[in-house]
Amino acid sequence: MVLRPAKQKGITFGYCDITTGQRVYPVPPLDKDSNAQPQQPLSIAKLSLTDDNMYCRVTCSPSLGQVTHITGNKVRFDVLIECSSKQSTPAVIIWHNLNKEWAEITLVPYENQNAMLLNQTHERHLIQHWFSAELEGTPDDIRQVWFTVKFRTDASKDWQWLRDVTGLPDGELCYQSQAPLVKSSHELSDFFDDLSSEIVVQSEEPDTDDTLLYSLICPVRAALSTDSAYQHHQLGTPKKMTRWFSIVRLWVPWLAPRHGHHKFALDKDAILISFLRADGMSVVCLGISGVDDLVTTFIDDGHGKVIIKGRNDRPEPGFSRVLVAVAPSFEVANCAVMYHARRVVGYMANEKLPVSIEQSSEVHDDKNAGKPAWIEEWYDELTYCTWNALGQKLSAEKIYNALDELKKANITITNLIIDDNWQSLSDAESQNRRGWIEFEANKTGFPGGLKTTTAEIRRRHPNIKHIAVWHAMLGYWGGISPDGKIAENYKTIEVQKEPGAVEGSFTVVAAEDVQRMYNDFYSFLSASGVDSVKTDAQFFLDMLHHAPDRRALITEYQDAWTLAHLTHFSARAISCMSQTPQIIFHSQLPRNKPRLLVRNSDDFFPDIDASHPWHIFCNAHNSLLTQHLNVLPDWDMFQTSHPWAAFHAAARCVSGGPIYITDTPGQHDKKLITQMTAPTLRGQTVILRPHTVGRSMDAYNSYHASCILKIGTHVGYAQSGSGILGVFNVSGRRIHEFIPLDKFPGTEQGTYVVGSFVHNRFSKLVDRKTNPVFLCVELGIKEWDILTAYSVQTFTLPSPNSTPTKISISPLGLVDKMTGIAALTNHDIYLETSSTHRLRAWLSFKALGTTGLWLDDVSHISVEKDIMVLLLGKPIPASCVRLRKLEDQDQDQKSGVLEVDVEEAWRKSGEKAGWSNEVSIEIFIHFG
Repeated sequence: MVLRPAKQKGITFGYCDITTGQRVYPVPPLDKDSNAQPQQPLSIAKLSLTDDNMYCRVTCSPSLGQVTHITGNKVRFDVLIECSSKQSTPAVIIWHNLNKEWAEITLVPYENQNAMLLNQTHERHLIQHWFSAELEGTPDDIRQVWFTVKFRTDASKDWQWLRDVTGLPDGELCYQSQAPLVKSSHELSDFFDDLSSEIVVQSEEPDTDDTLLYSLICPVRAALSTDSAYQHHQLGTPKKMTRWFSIVRLWVPWLAPRHGHHKFALDKDAILISFLRADGMSVVCLGISGVDDLVTTFIDDGHGKVIIKGRNDRPEPGFSRVLVAVAPSFEVANCAVMYHARRVVGYMANEKLPVSIEQSSEVHDDKNAGKPAWIEEWYDELTYCTWNALGQKLSAEKIYNALDELKKANITITNLIIDDNWQSLSDAESQNRRGWIEFEANKTGFPGGLKTTTAEIRRRHPNIKHIAVWHAMLGYWGGISPDGKIAENYKTIEVQKEPGAVEGSFTVVAAEDVQRMYNDFYSFLSASGVDSVKTDAQFFLDMLHHAPDRRALITEYQDAWTLAHLTHFSARAISCMSQTPQIIFHSQLPRNKPRLLVRNSDDFFPDIDASHPWHIFCNAHNSLLTQHLNVLPDWDMFQTSHPWAAFHAAARCVSGGPIYITDTPGQHDKKLITQMTAPTLRGQTVILRPHTVGRSMDAYNSYHASCILKIGTHVGYAQSGSGILGVFNVSGRRIHEFIPLDKFPGTEQGTYVVGSFVHNRFSKLVDRKTNPVFLCVELGIKEWDILTAYSVQTFTLPSPNSTPTKISISPLGLVDKMTGIAALTNHDIYLETSSTHRLRAWLSFKALGTTGLWLDDVSHISVEKDIMVLLLGKPIPASCVRLRKLEDQDQDQKSGVLEVDVEEAWRKSGEKAGWSNEVSIEIFIHFG
């Protein structure tokens, strides 16, 4: 399916599916066989519930409209009712069907001192009423348990169902089985009905604990002449399934998520599907492609059964390969199939690339030799792309102007991507018919040639280190011009596109000359001052119609391109429109070469309002798959002067991938860029990438569910680092939700304090076991926040005359940045001696900004008397240090943040960057 508005690159057919001619939209249809309803602009926070026009809001934990996994035989319900009337005496009842028949539990009022409310109604001073109760027992059979909320705002008022007021569906409790998964007591038939007898099933040893893993081999007949062979096999009906999640082929180059309840029903071929069972187990199925010229995907039979679909391009019979894992969570089962897939692909490919590619992966960039400290990659720096900014009528002068405007706005970029239409192309009415003529840039837009353009860019803007150019995998959207210089110098062939796509044939470089062509092309680019590429339209390899062409070209082009970008550009390459199964498993899964940047979803469409929340949702769920590839997912460029700019910016910051802007010249949001990036000692601008790929924390919650999209990543140690949670409202309504600490990755051990970037507020101390804190997040339409769980250390201060006191402290990274904790490269905090009251903190950063230390008690600390901060061993000016108390959050709150403006201190110091690209400070705090 080709989804492009008319002005987008490559396809000029508007918003329609050119394979069927049907109109499509940038968001998926409603979930099939579910209780999802169309999103309505309903403001939950401002509901008029009573005759006297009193406002009331109800928040429940566990959440309505979502599935909550339960371990053990107790479920604690907590409900917060916020009312505008001080005289109201609300009451709450939970209705549930634990014992099959619906019954009620009356919740009991209590005082909650551990709540952190992040919402827009906080300023209206609504009266808070907390209620709780426990539901004991487990269902007497394997099934999900449903619950809902009934409440009233006062004894004189009528009872109301929360569903009727808000439209929120019932909540779902999924009781986790406590029995370990034992291989000898389970078969694949325990999880699927009606498995085809032609499928050979073998039990495998997984790399994850408490997991069952099966490999399935399915025969596929041989291709006949020019026609690929197809064969289907029935995996069957998933047993005890309550919800399902899938990653489908949205159209040839892109992946997208799909969700449903009860009945399995796909609208597109899938490469990964997962089923949540009533016993809390997840069953994940992965189709392996790119081995032996086979493609393996999943479809359904229209009646809820899973069908394995194999396509064979070889003239001899082959086999589709499928992996199935069963585990207590989606994350574990997903890891199991992806880890084993890497082993299978490596084994089938003899666990190595061609020798020339292996050798090329060792190429290093001499210009970066001797560079210091933290490992800085080219994608760690801010990038500007010309695509949405300048469009396809590209010229050198337009690029110069755009860069000059960035400089005027004091925006420093390090990487530049010269996008589509710099190449020399043939004339044709349709862009899809235009072919690539020669390596040199077109003379109309670049009269001096590519080398002159790059030299002028670097002369005017010495801050730009890397210049990339765009090109299509097969040359251009229409392949190679048969009348151009490339066709004269390299052997070409005519190939047919898939029926129903852009009709007809096009010319491409033949398999035997692909490697030579790419080597020559990238040699020319390198000599012209280009040191990186964005290689687009890679999906055209999968649009080849005839089996012999597919056999000859799909793998050959991938390997030739890989060898070329490793040899000439040290892996500085962006793979785009390449989410086809063969490319994913052949080029992106193996770990025998440097990590590659790969576009993670369809494009950023600036003019399609409905596309923006879907873009973030789609990327977050695609990352559930791509996090396990040897790639860095790229969530595409965006514009900082756009109505959805902050929404996109926050998502890019938690994605763990690169950040590109594509601003129209002169239209920039400098404040937003400053929140995403930070300057280095050397004057470059870097992004602050977390250490892991950001991905959805709720695989089974659909786009149409009335819940917050939570994108998780973390910084530091695996189980005791700092968890980061981006929260986004992708619905068309105001929404609010309790978010527990276990949604923050990497926070399994230790104590934390949670901070909100948007509200600049902090919770009380929290851990997963002994001290639950309620993070109540409210988000309006287009709203977002980034919550960070900072790891806390506690020290005991000696006291000869009284009980020793304890002080808790946590470094916050750069507090003026969205993911500022990622700027902290190292730290060490300790009491100088066991008998002292002086605490020393050493903090090292990869960029400049304002850092912070959270302290749980600052009531007796004075900046003038008790604090000293050193930079390079010298005291910094007092104006760069301030102590911000947090009384505004809670009258009893004694905590505060010690802030140090490291950027200003560095500027005033007059120091110059030395061998290191890091800056360190020392903070001494004396406690009374």
